[in-house]
Amino acid sequence: MSDEIRIEILEDGQISFDTDSISGKNHASADEFLADVEKFTGGPVLKQKKKGFQRHAHSHNNAHAH
Repeated sequence: MSDEIRIEILEDGQISFDTDSISGKNHASADEFLADVEKFTGGPVLKQKKKGFQRHAHSHNNAHAH
């Protein structure tokens, strides 16, 4: 997992965030960061999933995975 958030300030002043994947241990911190940005900038947030991007994966100890 990359655990990376790319941030871009667009010409119209909007802030764009792009991520590929965030690990479970960092996911809550990333959510808190984005919530704080929303709170401090005072604007609405639009979240979009990337096309073809798997939301999450997990495995089980009995050797089969989803």
